[in-house]
Amino acid sequence: MRLKNKVAIVTGSAQGLGRTYALALSKEGARIVVADIIDTQDSKQVIEDSGGEVLALHVDVSDENSTREMVQQTIQRFGRIDVLINNAAIFASIVKKPFDTLSGHEWDSVMGVNLKGTFLCCQAVYPQMKKQGQGKIINISSGTWFKGAPLLLHYVTSKAGVVGLTRALAREVGADGISVNAVAPGFTESDTLRENLVATRERSLPTINSRCFKRAEQPEDIVGTILFLASDESNFITGQTIVVDGGAVFN
Repeated sequence: MRLKNKVAIVTGSAQGLGRTYALALSKEGARIVVADIIDTQDSKQVIEDSGGEVLALHVDVSDENSTREMVQQTIQRFGRIDVLINNAAIFASIVKKPFDTLSGHEWDSVMGVNLKGTFLCCQAVYPQMKKQGQGKIINISSGTWFKGAPLLLHYVTSKAGVVGLTRALAREVGADGISVNAVAPGFTESDTLRENLVATRERSLPTINSRCFKRAEQPEDIVGTILFLASDESNFITGQTIVVDGGAVFN
């Protein structure tokens, strides 16, 4: 129970990777805030059925008031915030296309959730973590920015921005006892992507071939790194990006 009595907010945890992270944290003893713009009741039920304590909230991470309300309700329910996992992102719905055909709306939508949302959630939890004298912020980036993956310019740029934010923020909040790290998964077969299994396999095959481990990445492959960064085991690590992609890229 590495996270006993800790309180962890996981954004984008109504399904997919976020739900996997939230459930894993709960099994290690953390009290969980499931935060998502879509219905969170399924994730809430899964965590409660496993014996966990959970608060389910409707949150739009791209909206400042919504993220601040998320923090306020978390403190009212649990009294503290120990871990923030910035997982909410637009990806599964993105259609690959040349950069010169991207609209300004498409660019702003992806940046608004993937990068601005990460910033706003960090900003919202900071006062409470500073008050506590400790906290763990884990930002979910992506291995795509190491590769410069084509036809996903807005997504790749947003995830590169998450790494820059992680490094700069770690410098700013280290004196407050807050660590800020990033995790960069490879293409992962989450529940949301498995809904279109044929397309998922077609997209993942080139990545599999580029990996040291020749198989598809599963949500469970990332859990160990998330738990390590959320726990006291990583207390002297900050500003880092850990790539978890089976060896497709080296950081």
